[in-house]
Amino acid sequence: MMALLFGASDKTPEDKILKVTLAYNHFGRGLTQRLPAVRFGFVHVVNNDYTRWQMYAIGGADGPTIISQGNRFVAADGACKEVTKRMLVTEKIWRKWTWRSEGDLLLNGAYFRQSGNPHWAKRYKGYPLIKALPAKHVPHLTLFAGASLNCKAGRPC
Repeated sequence: MMALLFGASDKTPEDKILKVTLAYNHFGRGLTQRLPAVRFGFVHVVNNDYTRWQMYAIGGADGPTIISQGNRFVAADGACKEVTKRMLVTEKIWRKWTWRSEGDLLLNGAYFRQSGNPHWAKRYKGYPLIKALPAKHVPHLTLFAGASLNCKAGRPC
């Protein structure tokens, strides 16, 4: 199952100035990708809990800036260990995109392929970013995240 897509269309110019903060969520079992997927814009991913994604956790196309801070990434056994995925573009191009991991906790072989400007904060000075807490606190921060739907496999929720 896919979860979040920010900046869905290259025909929507407003998507190019997109600024999103994704904080204090738990993305768990059964999710495969797009946690989020981003086209264009700036996304701050802070203090989220990612457990057992299948394909990738954070993806993007068309040059987004993604700043990941204080998240916990626990890769699934037998699935993709890479947190990030750049779509429909060569490495020569995506190497210029700013995708940074700062203070993230990467477990069970999870890894985040960083790219772009390591001094990104100078460019985005003045953006109202949520201050990341240490990633070791994420399980507590996200303990009550999400809805409790009591869903059963094969039955509508």
